[in-house]
Amino acid sequence: MADSLRAFLDRLHDPERSLVVLDRSSPEATWGLLEDLLANQPISVTESIDLNDESADDEPENNELEIDEPEDDVVLLLEDDRVLARSTMDELLSSILLINSDLYMTGSRSLSEIDLPEVIERLDDIPFRLRGYPDSNKEKLLLITVSRMIERTAAETGSGTLRSSFQRLSRIEDERGTRDVYETVSHSGADVHVYGIPDWDPSPEMPVTVHGGTTEEYRRSWFVVFTPEDPGADHVGLLALEDDRNVWDGFWTYRADLVRELDAYIETAL
Repeated sequence: MADSLRAFLDRLHDPERSLVVLDRSSPEATWGLLEDLLANQPISVTESIDLNDESADDEPENNELEIDEPEDDVVLLLEDDRVLARSTMDELLSSILLINSDLYMTGSRSLSEIDLPEVIERLDDIPFRLRGYPDSNKEKLLLITVSRMIERTAAETGSGTLRSSFQRLSRIEDERGTRDVYETVSHSGADVHVYGIPDWDPSPEMPVTVHGGTTEEYRRSWFVVFTPEDPGADHVGLLALEDDRNVWDGFWTYRADLVRELDAYIETAL
């Protein structure tokens, strides 16, 4: 079993994945938003791919998704020349590229509106290094959106355990959107545990279990981990650590064994 949160990051193996935009017709500004989102990440973003290449026809089993005809502004996620996922540029724009993190903090974007395009969802198990505002307007939004997706999963499942860290627990009260989310999840039937510097106490209207501390793992960790009651149901977890001021190393995963191990570490160590 891991002896620290850092150990989970240290053993990641970076899969080689890339995003390819087919027959881009969207404005240059739209293309720039996608590049900004994944700037300095181990995910390349390029244009066009020859889907009629003879070598692709020779090995159709390498593609998990079949593409019948090229379409404008379709984004493919590739790994080792296999198509893992596809989304339209419009889906990316409406779900993440045109979204500001303030919408999550103020509650203007509700849990029911959270939706991850398939090509973003399948960037799991990839190590990211992300900067927050003002160094970057977009990079950290990736982890914020995935965090909300995990919280939505817990709320919709209505059982299981959700463990989330906030560095300072007062953020739950200070950010209206975050408070609304955790009121929703805590009343859904999920067992909700929150972690951070203990500068806030929940009201009786928010049935969450508080774990307060001042060690580095309380002060500099960002995790949202959902473990369902059913071992065969979908597991999902996100972990990020603040190495430098406002710079985060992290990943998310759907691997049930890894999510359960992360949940067990948090339960026993924090």
